[in-house]
Amino acid sequence: MPRKKLESPAEGVSRRTFLKGAGIAAAAVGVSGVDVAGETPSSQESLIVGPGPVPFQLTINGDTRSIEVPPSTTLLDLLRDKLGMTGSKRVCDRGSCGACTVMFDGKIVDSCSILAIDAVGREITTIEGIGTPENLSALQQAFIECDALQCGFCTPAMVVSCTALLNDNAKPTRDEIRAGISGNLCRCGTYINVFEAVEKTSGQGGRDD
Repeated sequence: MPRKKLESPAEGVSRRTFLKGAGIAAAAVGVSGVDVAGETPSSQESLIVGPGPVPFQLTINGDTRSIEVPPSTTLLDLLRDKLGMTGSKRVCDRGSCGACTVMFDGKIVDSCSILAIDAVGREITTIEGIGTPENLSALQQAFIECDALQCGFCTPAMVVSCTALLNDNAKPTRDEIRAGISGNLCRCGTYINVFEAVEKTSGQGGRDD
């Protein structure tokens, strides 16, 4: 499954300018599509946000959370540092390795490359929302049975990507599985076992031992 390409923000506003501090005065409607305070400004008014913390709400794993962070905060920083959801890993921090993968309205994205404020009004799903040690999803159980992990560092994001794939395609082919995890780098090289875990979950075989 290809990673979701987010809609471009308003002209003159970008992640780069936010992170450099050059776009802090952008209108909230231009950044996230909604007024972070929950009010719609008139067509002749712009709500200025930043550079300090601003309040807004996010829906994460089905729960609505009240957030207050600077508009330059990435979704990954918010999840790990503010909410304690450390399943999303920081590795390359540039959207290349996939270790920080989460679902954004059901589509996989790299949370290191998205501003938290841009997630207003979206449904965010992290590995913590897929299963727990006491209540594993069928895919997580298959990962264990198929030995689809070694060091385990990439595993949470790999599970997120495979879950999104199975949500869209209940019986993917081997090539479709390969494409679905193409953005997730496994330095231990357990890709074949990941394929088998997805196939086992989808009822198309996989390892039985």
